[in-house]
Amino acid sequence: MNTASASSAAAGEPRWLTDEEQRVWRAYVDATTLLEDHLDRQLQRDAGMPHVYYGLLVKLAEAPRRRLRMTELAKDAKITRSRLSHAVSRLEKNGWVRREDCPSDKRGQFAVLTDEGMNVLRRHAPGHVDAVRQAVFDRLTPEQQKSLGEIMGIVAEGLQPSEAGADLPWLR
Repeated sequence: MNTASASSAAAGEPRWLTDEEQRVWRAYVDATTLLEDHLDRQLQRDAGMPHVYYGLLVKLAEAPRRRLRMTELAKDAKITRSRLSHAVSRLEKNGWVRREDCPSDKRGQFAVLTDEGMNVLRRHAPGHVDAVRQAVFDRLTPEQQKSLGEIMGIVAEGLQPSEAGADLPWLR
């Protein structure tokens, strides 16, 4: 922190972003907004589902026996339990996911990727990977890709405190 920032923070004033920080922040917001829109439109057009639903199918496909506790799926997807419940209901209507009761916890449920859901994922993964590659990786050098991964990892880690009572989407 520079001296001016330290003194303004100590005086209770906001720590305004520098011109360079503002440039970086706005570039990040613009890029992430455009990227999410790009991927969402690609998946809506090609697979008839939003990006968040595709992400849920991927998480389930990668899980042992293609099943996860709903609470674990919400945590992995970084979404609220309410949003997850709504999404899983829509995926159930399509026959791509089913819910199963948890035998060890009467209140718990599993989300399970069906064979039909796995087939949908296999069919649409190549187009999605191509959209990701074109939008992100084809524009960056290997060094930039590594830096981006490291930076996003630091940001994500800082936004997921481990202490009790943390306000995280999957706990809401």
